[in-house]
Amino acid sequence: MTVSNAIPSYEIINAETPLHNEDRNPETQPTKRRKKKSIVWEHFTIQTVSPGCRRACCKQCAQTFAYSTGSKVAGTSHLKRHIAKGTCSALLRNHDHNQLSPYTPRTRGSGVGNASDTPKRRYRSPSTPYIIFDQDQCRHDIARMIIMHDYPLHMVEHPGFVAFVQNLQPQFKMVTFNSIQGDCVATYLMEKQHILKYIEGLPGRVCLTLDIWTSSQSLGYVFITGHFVDHDWKLQRRILNVVMEPYPDSDSALSHAVAVCLSDWGLEGRLFSVTCNQALSNVALENLRPLLSVKNPLILNGQLLVCNCIARTLSSVAKDSTKIRDSVKYVKTSESHEEKFLELKQHLQVPSERSLFIDDEVQWNTSYEMLVAASELKEVFSCLDTSDPDYKGAPSMQDWKLVEILCSYLKPLFDAANILTTTTHPTAITFFHEVWKLQLDATRAVTSEDPFISRLNKIMQEKIDKYWRECSLVLALAVVVDPRFKMKLVEFSFTKIYGDDAHVYIKTVDDGIHELFHEYVALPLPLTPAYAEDGGAGSHSKIEESPVLTDNGLTDFDAYIKETTSQHMKSELDQYLEESLLPRVPDFDVLGWWKLNKLKYPTLSKMARDILSVPVSTVAPDSVFYSKSKEMDRYRSSLRPETVEALVCAKDWMQYGTPEASNALVQMIF
Repeated sequence: MTVSNAIPSYEIINAETPLHNEDRNPETQPTKRRKKKSIVWEHFTIQTVSPGCRRACCKQCAQTFAYSTGSKVAGTSHLKRHIAKGTCSALLRNHDHNQLSPYTPRTRGSGVGNASDTPKRRYRSPSTPYIIFDQDQCRHDIARMIIMHDYPLHMVEHPGFVAFVQNLQPQFKMVTFNSIQGDCVATYLMEKQHILKYIEGLPGRVCLTLDIWTSSQSLGYVFITGHFVDHDWKLQRRILNVVMEPYPDSDSALSHAVAVCLSDWGLEGRLFSVTCNQALSNVALENLRPLLSVKNPLILNGQLLVCNCIARTLSSVAKDSTKIRDSVKYVKTSESHEEKFLELKQHLQVPSERSLFIDDEVQWNTSYEMLVAASELKEVFSCLDTSDPDYKGAPSMQDWKLVEILCSYLKPLFDAANILTTTTHPTAITFFHEVWKLQLDATRAVTSEDPFISRLNKIMQEKIDKYWRECSLVLALAVVVDPRFKMKLVEFSFTKIYGDDAHVYIKTVDDGIHELFHEYVALPLPLTPAYAEDGGAGSHSKIEESPVLTDNGLTDFDAYIKETTSQHMKSELDQYLEESLLPRVPDFDVLGWWKLNKLKYPTLSKMARDILSVPVSTVAPDSVFYSKSKEMDRYRSSLRPETVEALVCAKDWMQYGTPEASNALVQMIF
């Protein structure tokens, strides 16, 4: 029998050799001995040392153990311990010589695993590797668990967790809060090295979004996220920094945070745009603007400093609305009230399929949906006092009119914001159409005679108009590099909004796109390996340097050809703009189109890649409808700023996976 190096830990009956009924019936087969199924017999043999006395002999080290004396059988537990606990000297020597299969951790980013790689029960099979306990690996895994699931660092000192781990693996030496804090920071630093290499090799520029969080200690935390297009022309985002600012309202807070990010990631020469989630003072804007030109040209005179987030703009417009809540609360906070309401709805045969719910004032979309549901059920509310004498708060006809107006006012905002939650990476192209429609609607409705409507529309117009003034150029540039629209949609939209004055704004966009293109031709990015592979700054023909022509004495002819053709040759941009528009097909991949056409438009494709990476929102999809600023919880606020940054950034990076990363644990002392 071949000696297996795999170390067993459990017993399982082989399903391929089932026991027949006669094998299990001692009456029909009194003398037949059942085949030994315990996995220890792969490592032991039975030797008869004297009549009626048998001992189990280890195949590895030849040590013997009691097995049976007369009719008494000692069992196999002590044999399993000899193998599984690592007390067999021969097995340990084999392990030292790498004759045993080592423990292989799951690939990074695999999370908790799935059905294909994690068995539900720990049964032993012949291929099961011998697992050696590793204290450092366990600490590393605990740190990753805490990061991935936002567990508190103090959990390693909680009595319940300590007892659980000690019962699970008595050899594990429990760690302290300071130790696990150091482990989490070490994990972050390992992950950061791989993100650094990833960003260094990016083929284009990087856009930043700034999301400012508050805290109960009046400290600010600036979440800085990088947006870029990768080698495969896919839009990506990574949280790069979380910078604690003691005076978040100062004019220098954001510029300091951005400067830290640029220095930390070596982005001084590769920053393309900055988008912020709140209105900034003129001084704060001027402090930010020079950072766009550190070691690289000030693209479009710093006009790509986008200071407004579309999600925050829509939220600020929506939260200025009043809300109808009392009647909904009356129905939803009592089972008997709700039963009477539903009975009346059925009696009146109201066709609405919507259900009432109390809104969350922090998320304005719930307020809108509550108003829509209440408006569709207004007939039930109007008659509710007849079947429920306790109901005293029936809204008046005027109230319902205001609700109807409010719903029509909020609907376009809701539809526009909802795109941010349903689109993985919403681009400026997506929002150009939505924003100009909002701008057009607000302009048309501001003259309403109804004072309530006029007030709402005035609020909407002021905020949307401000966003349009500051961001329309960026949105328009993105539309121009979409081969389905180009300048045509810009001309159409601006004509609708500005009428006879549209030509002024159209010329601004046309001048802007040409100026930006010439900047890309004249001042390309530093030649990173990925950028060089794409052909550098443009399509400079290698024919000009051809040794065949120069050897034939045609150098002057080459110069003549270059001079005469440059006078008549159209630029990539003009050639692109003059070509016909592509059909507007569903799910069109504009980045994929530029990937396919990068050889035809080598310089323009690089410009398009950077323009299309400009984000329109600073917040994650689950925070689009928040009407209040995010606040750091008390626990996170109590941690060191570098620990907060490590926990937030590492969690973000882990979701993308870094399979090439090392599992070695760097010790950090706090």
